[in-house]
Amino acid sequence: MRELMLKKCNSCGSLIKVIKDCHCPCNFICCDEKMREVKPNTVEASFEKHIPTFEVVGDNLNVKVNHVMEDNHYIEWISFVTETSEYLKYFKPGDTPEAIFPNEKGILYAYCNMHELWSIEVK
Repeated sequence: MRELMLKKCNSCGSLIKVIKDCHCPCNFICCDEKMREVKPNTVEASFEKHIPTFEVVGDNLNVKVNHVMEDNHYIEWISFVTETSEYLKYFKPGDTPEAIFPNEKGILYAYCNMHELWSIEVK
């Protein structure tokens, strides 16, 4: 199954999506340092909820993240990666982190501005 690969700068917080990694020692450089790979968390360990939940409704996946949407702590986006497609919805503080995607097999991701990447597989 195809997965989302992200790299993040520890200095400025810049986040990039990698379409195809070169797997060489050069890595990606930002602020004069190598960017680190952001690995998704899959187990909740805090009061805030980060892992997306979904419900199949007809031909759609109705996706939600039960998370605060405050100015300094919120879900920035939800993504759904399938074998052949990727869907993405952005949010800002005050929004409700919900999205509707096609009902397919894939991986749902949610990105929290404080606790980074979370995922769950859709089978």
